[in-house]
Amino acid sequence: MVGRLLGSPVVSLKIAVYGTGGLGGYYGGRLAQAGAEVHLLARGPHLEAIRARGLRVESPLGDFEGTVPATEEPSNVGQCDFVLFCVKSFETDAAAEGLHPLIGEDTAVLSLQNGVDNEEKIARAVGWPRVMGGAAFIFSTIREPGVIAHTGGPTRIVFGEMDGSRTRRAQAFLELCLRARIPCELHSNVRQVLWDKFAFICAQAGMTAAVRLPLVDIRDSPESWTLFRELIVEVCAVARAEGVELGEDTVDRHLAFGRELEPGSLSSLHYDMTHGRRMELETLHGNVVRLARKHAIPVPATTAIYGILKPWARRNERDQAR
Repeated sequence: MVGRLLGSPVVSLKIAVYGTGGLGGYYGGRLAQAGAEVHLLARGPHLEAIRARGLRVESPLGDFEGTVPATEEPSNVGQCDFVLFCVKSFETDAAAEGLHPLIGEDTAVLSLQNGVDNEEKIARAVGWPRVMGGAAFIFSTIREPGVIAHTGGPTRIVFGEMDGSRTRRAQAFLELCLRARIPCELHSNVRQVLWDKFAFICAQAGMTAAVRLPLVDIRDSPESWTLFRELIVEVCAVARAEGVELGEDTVDRHLAFGRELEPGSLSSLHYDMTHGRRMELETLHGNVVRLARKHAIPVPATTAIYGILKPWARRNERDQAR
């Protein structure tokens, strides 16, 4: 590895955060606090602000700030022990092609993205042995250039090797996260983890974006909460057809989690929709609809949400291209 293995008092692992948005900025900042050598990959005004004033994170768990190296070019960073791959899912293919300057002999590229097929796309660029999958349970965004706002969620990361093995590098990342006060779990079936989160986020993101109100308003409407539940049920059915069993308690567990979230919780899909940004609709509901069609599974709730949000997604993408 580029850095020394954990176990010494000083953590010297070298980590690149590829995509320093709300999620990447939060975790990159926490890992830098723990002593890792963190490099942020960002662009535009956000990059300029980090270079000029450092990175600031506002969080219910405590605000913090610091100077963290930032660049737009992976070649300026060089080989790393870990790459936290945090770009939007619609950028995965293009971003994965830019990974090569960051890749060393045992570099792990850990995807913390929304969706269930990003790992396959990354593997096409760098090979399966480099890829780790993970799910991050956090709500955060760029409040303004250089400032990350963590607004909710437990901040937990669940991750693992794609083949389920417990490797030296996975253990090193686990220990680093715990040093950084990031709740973290190394899981032996990360594909199941990805689909489990996917089931919840399709409901939470789809409903907050379609209704354009926080989660509390959806919970308080029995009809809307029923639709929220149906979205989870449909993704579970598609997961089963794809060979992933999520367990009989999945629906009830996600409903309970949704009830516990902060009343004002929205979603990144809602944020992107209402701020004229390109949306991850195809990665989420579009993917469910396509896979359901492949397996001849009816998904009327997901199809309705997809149809409601598709004009927004097309308009925002068109406006972004101008």
